[in-house]
Amino acid sequence: MPTTVFAASEIITLNTSLPRCTHVAVRDGRILGYGGPEIVAEFGATLDDRFATKVIIPGFVEGHGHAADGIVWRNPYVGFYPRIGPDGQKAGGFKSISEVVAHLKAAAENLPDPTTPLTAWGFDPIYFDGRRMTAADLDAISTTRLIVIGHASGHIMNVNTPVLAACGFSRDSNLDGLLRDTQGNLTGELLGPAVMGRAARASGGAALMREMDAAAYRTYGEMARRVGVTTSTDLANTGSPATVEALVAATAEPNFPLRIVPAMQQRAFSLPDGIARITELKRLNTDRLHFGIVKITADGSIQGFTGRLRWPGYHNGAPNGLWYVAPAELESIVAAYHEAGIQLHIHTNGDEASEVTTEMIGRALAKHPRQDHRHTLQHCQMADAATFRRMASFGMCVNLFANHIYYWGEQHRAITMGPTRALRLDACATALEAGVPLAIHSDTPVTPVDPLFTMWCAVNRLTPTGRVLGEGERISPAQALRAVTLGPAYTLKLDHLIGSIDVGKFADFAVLDSNPLAVAPEAIKDIGVHATVLGGRVF
Repeated sequence: MPTTVFAASEIITLNTSLPRCTHVAVRDGRILGYGGPEIVAEFGATLDDRFATKVIIPGFVEGHGHAADGIVWRNPYVGFYPRIGPDGQKAGGFKSISEVVAHLKAAAENLPDPTTPLTAWGFDPIYFDGRRMTAADLDAISTTRLIVIGHASGHIMNVNTPVLAACGFSRDSNLDGLLRDTQGNLTGELLGPAVMGRAARASGGAALMREMDAAAYRTYGEMARRVGVTTSTDLANTGSPATVEALVAATAEPNFPLRIVPAMQQRAFSLPDGIARITELKRLNTDRLHFGIVKITADGSIQGFTGRLRWPGYHNGAPNGLWYVAPAELESIVAAYHEAGIQLHIHTNGDEASEVTTEMIGRALAKHPRQDHRHTLQHCQMADAATFRRMASFGMCVNLFANHIYYWGEQHRAITMGPTRALRLDACATALEAGVPLAIHSDTPVTPVDPLFTMWCAVNRLTPTGRVLGEGERISPAQALRAVTLGPAYTLKLDHLIGSIDVGKFADFAVLDSNPLAVAPEAIKDIGVHATVLGGRVF
């Protein structure tokens, strides 16, 4: 087979034997070698110098992304921060609930008929001075049409009165997750997957709870390609036949530009069925599709007041959050999947959830010792040094939500965590000091997928006001680059295939306009992605 050598002004390999070079040789979609211009002759290769003035790095790995980013844009985005959709158009930027309602009124007028449900996503009332959206706000749009608004976190919904009725929710309903006013009446705000799932089913799907199709995966692949991502998780995959069929079809297409690592949702199956299903799904693996990990969601989101916190709880006095799985049941789930040899990625936001889950993994290991399990806590936003040390002792990994520092750092400082605890939000430096293998992520579509921005967040720890939130938790650009490449590859047990430039690995590269290790730290987010290379093919 022919060999191609890509030349660049500089290649960052993340490989100790040769950290920097200028040429990399590719054959059969894999890395054959790397070095200087002499390797063109040594490998009998054809030189490709289109990137001669650019910087080549390993392809970015989004270790906590949701491919639902490829489908949510079919509905209105009503977020506080403006964003660019897959079509290149700017959306969102709403600064009040009244602006959101006005936008949705206009959107409703464009629907086919009065019975078509209206769903939107990206809403977050924490930015609106304590005001919460109610069913009455949405009833002003329609008292007949089903209306469901997903929050940015994916853990809360607002619905109108027709949705409450369609779900059978009333003042007399005795269910966790139904928010009430001071008179005990339902407000239309739904917390957690149990009640949200009923609303999503009633309305035909909403936000992150929509069933994926092949077109949605194609859209997500294109969004990832634009920012240099060559491998991404789909970290809440239902594992349903329709979703799996769509994944298999999309990733098999010759022009599909992304490797996908789906994490099967534990809550979609009973324990025996879940273990059997993930074992079955592994048989479908290809170079661009890697089943094998299971996602458990232990608690909710901190900004939605559903994350589980230790003393002293929420800074503003809000009640403690929700256990999405009761601790006793959670421990049995962790133990069963661990014993079956399956890697777990566990969502924990609050420090109580992170601490309790860490100890559960420790007990599972004591009962069934297992080397190199790499169980990973996802988000793990408020873990302290003691919890990270326990994680290290158990051989666990962590994937921290670095983007959260920018998007919600000020809200955590003022409302949820207070001025002291907020300093340890997504404590990257503490995790590394404790020896916990580290990745950082965007949680797209909660925040936009963009690993250079994620690096910028972890390196600078700046909020929108310019405040440095936890200066001691800043990490170096080199540490941050590893945390969006080889770090997440390690947490996915794919570091033998991706994450660095080394012989035998997939030839997956991000081609950048500048070196992220050489520019000023505050300029990292502004570096352009010139091209993405997957398996030696330039996209």
